[in-house]
Amino acid sequence: MCGIAGLMTRSGAPVDPAILDRLATALGHRGPDGEGRHLARDVGLMQRRLAIIDLVTGDQPLYAPGGAALVANGEIYNYVELRAAMRDVKFATGSDCETPLHLYERHGLDYARHLRGMYAIAIHDPARDLLVLSRDPFGIKPLCYAETAAGLAFASEPQALAAAGLVEAAVDPDRRAELLQLQFTTGADTIFRGVKRLLPGETVAVKAGRIVERRRIAALPEGGPVATSEAAALARLDAVLADSVKVHQRSDVPYAMFLSGGIDSTAVLAMMARLNERPVTAFTAWFPGTEARDERAFAQAAAAATGARHVEVPFDEDDFWSLLPAVAAAMDEPAADYATLPSYKLARAAARDFKVVLSGEGGDEMFAGYGRYRDAVRPWWWFGKAMRRRGAFDGLGVLRREPERWRDGIAASEHAARNPRRSKLQQAQATDCADWLPNDLLTKLDRCLMASGLEGRTPFLDPEVAKFAFALPDALKVRDDLGKWLLRRWVHERVPAADAFARKRGFTVPVGEWIARRGDELGELVARQPAIEEIAIPGAVRALYANPVGRRGFACWVLLFYALWHARHVEGRPIAGDVFDVLDAYAQGAGPASSFSAVGK
Repeated sequence: MCGIAGLMTRSGAPVDPAILDRLATALGHRGPDGEGRHLARDVGLMQRRLAIIDLVTGDQPLYAPGGAALVANGEIYNYVELRAAMRDVKFATGSDCETPLHLYERHGLDYARHLRGMYAIAIHDPARDLLVLSRDPFGIKPLCYAETAAGLAFASEPQALAAAGLVEAAVDPDRRAELLQLQFTTGADTIFRGVKRLLPGETVAVKAGRIVERRRIAALPEGGPVATSEAAALARLDAVLADSVKVHQRSDVPYAMFLSGGIDSTAVLAMMARLNERPVTAFTAWFPGTEARDERAFAQAAAAATGARHVEVPFDEDDFWSLLPAVAAAMDEPAADYATLPSYKLARAAARDFKVVLSGEGGDEMFAGYGRYRDAVRPWWWFGKAMRRRGAFDGLGVLRREPERWRDGIAASEHAARNPRRSKLQQAQATDCADWLPNDLLTKLDRCLMASGLEGRTPFLDPEVAKFAFALPDALKVRDDLGKWLLRRWVHERVPAADAFARKRGFTVPVGEWIARRGDELGELVARQPAIEEIAIPGAVRALYANPVGRRGFACWVLLFYALWHARHVEGRPIAGDVFDVLDAYAQGAGPASSFSAVGK
């Protein structure tokens, strides 16, 4: 895993090396193990490396005999099989990322169809005067770009484009409305005006600084459920999961895993324990001194049953106030997901001894774990009751203007997911995989882990797993008002102590409880932040924080996160100290950082 960036000029002029310097500095946290650059004609590429596979000869850029150059962020899990099939190719390195370069020479823009992995790739093809950008089908690895008067610039993180002076950090009001109501943003447009995401599975060809062609690989099969027996499905699940975890463990550095105690991470742990001779190290977060549900017992039972070394990482109120500014700074593509908090601290703990962790992310989407999926199989859902139909601020009277079109992106994903061959349950899963998964869950995983130079791998988000799981009959996903039925059966047979059929109540972080303890003080500070004054009524904000219960408490969390995010990524204020230090610095008249106000000017 790494950070990549670059640009292609529109005029054909050479790229200024100073721009690559600024991009490299902005992405330094993603790659502490080295830096590489490619400058040729109108193209400049750079990579910051986190060395995972081929520690000796795997530095990038990588070059093909024909002159094409590649920089990449991610892992190609089937590189062993690909190299074996390319008997006529003389590989220059042992890197997994050399295989896409040779595939491109054979298959052109369709090269990514042969890849199994998580990746964001940039290839400069001087013979065709093309810059080619690709992203994996689930959107596990990020890649954004901006088409400007000077040309096309891209980076692993949009903050790098702003830091390099290639774009201005200005908020798109429509995307801001999505963030407030949904806690994430949808589609190709990021919250930064003029900065777009490469969509999951997309490959684009750029010529003379402009996109001239697009192709896309779907993450999910187009067909509907395929009939199978439960016994046959269990056997197939065992084989598919074993294969996926095996290739996701390909690494030349030590790896561990994140264990919540839920079905997904327990399944990953169970398979890792089977495939590894040494005990697996599993990290679990918990919240001392709060009323949050403590489900460590499930994690402890799973770890004990599989012989794992279990590391419990507490996240308390002091952590909330001290780490939240750093989390907001890391989440340059904002997702107001409170799970960012324990993810950030878990990553710091794991990074002391490991460079790679596996997680259960994606298990809910593949095997239908959410309550909204159980709704999807109920008869009334057929009459059009939509998911996420209510926004976080609906009816609270806090915002100056009620957002009107905040659901347009979700509605577009719902429309795209409709397929007469798919069941209603599959349509709900596909809707989540289009936006919620890449733009909330996977953004959280990427940014929170990369802030500590840690790579996160997701065995459930694998083409072979998706092909199997998405095609399962609805009754093997949801039964007796329980989601992930088949996965529960598998875990029950292999880790009985995990109590797979217990009705776990889901992962939650007690942000409302912590905010309530200092609500009056916090409300005054939040109400005075420029980002909040622009969108909300100050008196209503103070009243909200004075009584942060239920939905009101969640709205308080979203406003707090947005204020801190805006302070760092739009105003350019230094994120120094805890939440109160950062907010009070502006209230006392510190104002925005003058150096940042010149970015993009």
